[in-house]
Amino acid sequence: MTITYWLNIIFDKKPFMFSLFKLSLQLSGFPIRKAKTALQKIISLPESERLVFIESQKKAIVKYHLDNNLFYSELVGSSEFEDWDTLPILTKGKLQQPLTNRLSKGYTVKNSYINKTSGSSGNPFVFAKDKYSHALTWASNYMRFGWHNIDLDTAYQARFYGIPKDFRGRITERFKDLLSNRYRFSVFDLSDKKLESFLKKFENSRFHYINGYTSAIVLFAKFLERKNIVLKNVCPTLKVCVVTSEMLFEKDRMLLERQFGIAVVNEYGASELDLIAFENAEGQWQINTETLYVEIVDEKGTALPYGETGRVVVTSLFNEAHSFIRYEIGDIGTIDENSTPEKPILKQLIGRTNDIVQFPTGKKSGGLVFYYVTKSIIEDSGNVKEFIIKQIELDYFIVDYVSERELNGIEIEKIEKAIQLYLEPNLKFDFIRKDILQRTARGKLRQFTSELGFS
Repeated sequence: MTITYWLNIIFDKKPFMFSLFKLSLQLSGFPIRKAKTALQKIISLPESERLVFIESQKKAIVKYHLDNNLFYSELVGSSEFEDWDTLPILTKGKLQQPLTNRLSKGYTVKNSYINKTSGSSGNPFVFAKDKYSHALTWASNYMRFGWHNIDLDTAYQARFYGIPKDFRGRITERFKDLLSNRYRFSVFDLSDKKLESFLKKFENSRFHYINGYTSAIVLFAKFLERKNIVLKNVCPTLKVCVVTSEMLFEKDRMLLERQFGIAVVNEYGASELDLIAFENAEGQWQINTETLYVEIVDEKGTALPYGETGRVVVTSLFNEAHSFIRYEIGDIGTIDENSTPEKPILKQLIGRTNDIVQFPTGKKSGGLVFYYVTKSIIEDSGNVKEFIIKQIELDYFIVDYVSERELNGIEIEKIEKAIQLYLEPNLKFDFIRKDILQRTARGKLRQFTSELGFS
């Protein structure tokens, strides 16, 4: 009997596996039980007291970093503050310096949780969380997945993510998967042959939920559609699919629900923070107000009222090791106009601030506006599996796509006419068929990129 055989036996003992992960958190100094208790107290606060809690915690975390974090106090330019709106917006560019310069007093790389952002925004950096703050993140995960009857202590995850290509990194991630009761489907090879092996794994495993990058999961659903297979029919234990990190279009949601036979949940988070918004049982993209404070601001950093679109800015209410106060996440979004401070609802994410389409006439649009126009047209025939758009010049774009066959002249003409109608005339395109699209080191697919630089 091989090691693989015994690992598969272990994987099937799901209650043991995630309990082992929780135990490893405790042994590593992450107080998960304490964090769960604290989170439950916050949730239990009446609405009137919840708002008081949020305001109090905002002031407390700012005061802590002004008193204990030289990086943040120098950024503010004062050891005191009176008005929240006068606090500076913390951008990722300002974090491009050694981590030791950004840590609060008493915190080191040895007594904190250390990780690195994916770099999908173009500005990767190493960050820190104190261990209690990181435990709160896990408590938040437990609660939100629980909204959809997923118990992270017992549920077996089908994980659609990237994986490091170096031996040490790969082994480390596989070990984390083992502890965390999940099986990883690498998104770096999404050929039909590989997707067939994914399907076989589902047929022979008792997965409870799917979690991972939207584009890869959508591609798997298209594969199932071509084979006329509903995933829940081959894996009856499946309950829900949670997509993250990339835009979920309504058409794709319908495809996933139809081919998986389960509910689809939209997740929005950041590794340096927490789950920012998570779709609740009512289908609302509910913003996290227990461990975070989320604002939408204009170009000057002024908070906008609900219903208006702007830059997403987030404050970590408990992280003492590293300041994330009025931190610009790099996205553009809108909070629903019917939200309340106690229960804000994320209405939409439009795209990243560095993914702006600029046109010869001076017009600017979010990159996903351009993507919306081409997406439905390209996918009409079912020929194109996935694609990305790159802006090279003001009037010149490259569309890289993966398909069964090359786009013909009629299809390309149809796309160009739609773009002229909805966006702007006299734009030039090159359509380049690829065997595989380039993803980030972690497996994300950036659906639109610009080489111009936003101005």
